Amino acid sequence: MAKESQFALSGVLHLPALPGAPGSVLEFEQVVEHALRDADALVAGGIHRCVIENFGDAPFRKEHVQPHVPAMMAVIARAVRERFDMDVGINILRNDSLSAMGAAVACGAAFVRVNVLVGASWTDQGLIQGEAAALARYRKNLCGDAQGPKVFADVNVKHAVPAGETDIGLLAIEAVERGGADGIIVTGTRTGAPTDMQDVARVRNAVGDHPIWVGSGVNQQTICSVVGVADGAIVGTCLHRDGELTAPIDKNRVHALVSASRS
Repeated sequence: MAKESQFALSGVLHLPALPGAPGSVLEFEQVVEHALRDADALVAGGIHRCVIENFGDAPFRKEHVQPHVPAMMAVIARAVRERFDMDVGINILRNDSLSAMGAAVACGAAFVRVNVLVGASWTDQGLIQGEAAALARYRKNLCGDAQGPKVFADVNVKHAVPAGETDIGLLAIEAVERGGADGIIVTGTRTGAPTDMQDVARVRNAVGDHPIWVGSGVNQQTICSVVGVADGAIVGTCLHRDGELTAPIDKNRVHALVSASRS
């Protein structure tokens, strides 16, 4: 896959707990409205791409979620796409890549994010093993000769440590050449933690023109350094009011980030 011609800036729609999750307090239609409210703030501030994830469903299942989760996320993503004409990505936590792909195809999403595509990682959910072979075949079955949603794979993903190979460059090569990833995501250690730009440089040297996105810790102060090295960024924490994930996305913070990325 060729490198994108423009910097790909994505906001995150951190969904509150879906019905059935331990922390669920909202009806499904209220979750939809929550997502639409935050998507409206992203667009008003100048971001027209987002990743939708079931962030409120913690503690997460390490592999396959219950069937209603991808169904609900597809409905939410379709509503966001139709109202705001946004490019949408799906991330079903902690690592249900097949459900994410199914939801993405159903709603016309542009990509899925997969935390562990190849290899394995020790996480707070235990050992998670990549399902690259199953995901590649599932996408082929769903989409035929059409490419379908792209696959963006984390390497050395946050909230985890690799079980086995730790060289981030080698992991990126494996994800692209053997796992079928269309692009790579590099993160810090936790949600909101800064990403080591040396790691981004190592991945760049390893995978060449494949898109590389920074997946955590980007804010108005650091975005310029990211634009110079990566092809895109997924930005969540700093866009919320007061930097609190439970607060609404603030369109003024979004605008400030977009402006900083162009300076």
